[in-house]
Amino acid sequence: MKEHGWLIQGLDPHGNQANVSEVHEVSILRDKAPALVESLLEARRSNHGLALTDIVTMIAALERLIFDESLALLRAAYAFNDVSMFGEVEQSRVHDVLTSYLLLFQLGSKGNLSDARLHRALKARVSRRDDWPTVVDFQKDAVMNFNYAKKDTSNPFVEPRYTFEDTLDIVEELAHGYGKWQNMECQQMKADLMDLDADGDGRIPLGKFYGRVDTTKYQFTESMRYLQEVGALDETGTEKKVRIANYLQGPSNCIASSTYYSVCCLSECEGVLNDLEVKIQAPTAEPMQLLRLVGNISSSTVDAPRQLPLAMSERLHKIAAQNGGEVPLHGRLFSEWLHFAFPNECPYPHMVEEAKTLTPSHWMDKKVALEPERRYALASAALEESESTTVADIAWASEEVLHVQEPQLIKSNIFRTMMQVAVLLTVMRAAASNWKTLRSMGADSMKKDYQLPL
Repeated sequence: MKEHGWLIQGLDPHGNQANVSEVHEVSILRDKAPALVESLLEARRSNHGLALTDIVTMIAALERLIFDESLALLRAAYAFNDVSMFGEVEQSRVHDVLTSYLLLFQLGSKGNLSDARLHRALKARVSRRDDWPTVVDFQKDAVMNFNYAKKDTSNPFVEPRYTFEDTLDIVEELAHGYGKWQNMECQQMKADLMDLDADGDGRIPLGKFYGRVDTTKYQFTESMRYLQEVGALDETGTEKKVRIANYLQGPSNCIASSTYYSVCCLSECEGVLNDLEVKIQAPTAEPMQLLRLVGNISSSTVDAPRQLPLAMSERLHKIAAQNGGEVPLHGRLFSEWLHFAFPNECPYPHMVEEAKTLTPSHWMDKKVALEPERRYALASAALEESESTTVADIAWASEEVLHVQEPQLIKSNIFRTMMQVAVLLTVMRAAASNWKTLRSMGADSMKKDYQLPL
């Protein structure tokens, strides 16, 4: 979520449940890397953990498999623009193909990969939107980067032409950078939400949230039920408020949902936690060490260094006392503490009954948006309630959830080798599939270009 904004099915947010899904349940692994899944199941049965190198190689395999999903979209984009996948095409046609690819990518599982007429009509309609030039510029930048990388092996006096393999390389860069590119929209929305937060505590009165006029760029229409279930609605005080960080990380702000993953707003809180993990190099830490480190971490809305309030220090010591003298970095209570330390970046760790409520697929067939009349009625009622409210102290929760358990001290070089071989086979299988496709295109192209006359 920090690098690409990917929410992978099977690695969904666990919603601070005690029982969570495991890595071998990831759908893309089950479908495309059964050998790797078998190794993960063996680890579970043998009570062996995964070393850091195992996790890194497995993530690389996941990343490779997800990028391979782009191949089918690119083929459709070629077909929709009447561009042949064989031979070379000029740059203007590549831009047409890439804008079609991005449109299909954004549609995700809702996209139709066979109806060219439908795609062209949709593309014509979407191209009239105000944000379409940013899509065009995004793919143009990727083409320019590709051209620059090839400058030493290309003729600068000849108009560049591109093979299908070249375009596939550009698409891989687009897939790499898509999360960060679309996160600019998330940051604009975040700034808009923060303008409604008069107290600066990362929460917006419900009346202000629903009370946006129709002329504003962002109109927040999600129902109260949705806000409650994803943890974005704070009902601890006398006035209902919307948590900015939880709302931004909510499934309604995810786009490009494919069979295996969705692209959501990048998690700024993961960056904060990563900084702590790098500096602490342990699953737990003493309260004073955490206070010193967190006081020196900046975010997009928090400047460092700073002195954290006494109430925050006291709370951290209580969490440590509850856990044998040190604070678990990946526990629910520390996540709650981080939320109040970085209220605009770190979501409140809401306890949910079902983790699937935090996924886009759960809400796909449900009505999330309110009608304008209902939204304005809720805004008016909430504003009336807010007139008599007072500022309350932080309402700390007491529920702790720890997902990381100390593994048994058993070393298994045989298992680690099996795990890494399975990952290698997964990557090689994906690469071989792509190579086979590209080689067959080359062979067909030769037949087409050099076929003897009969």
